[in-house]
Amino acid sequence: MPPITLAEAKAFLRVTDAAEDALVQLLIDAAAGRVEAATGLSLSDVSPAPLRLCILMLVAHGFEHREAAEAPLALVEPWLAPFRAVRL
Repeated sequence: MPPITLAEAKAFLRVTDAAEDALVQLLIDAAAGRVEAATGLSLSDVSPAPLRLCILMLVAHGFEHREAAEAPLALVEPWLAPFRAVRL
């Protein structure tokens, strides 16, 4: 199961109609991919809450700033940091 469902993201965004469903799903997929790439983890619906929150925050940023460039990971770095693999 995906780490964040469409219904969860829509509730977080306070979106009630289906007009934006395709965009919200696209943002979920993109945000989950960024979080997975940043942590090296495969996410699911039982992933830790901080990682799920990262996805929601990136989705919200993308939804609110559609014309802007991609959201910086610095936006969610405090939640990502504990899950990053240490590289020597």
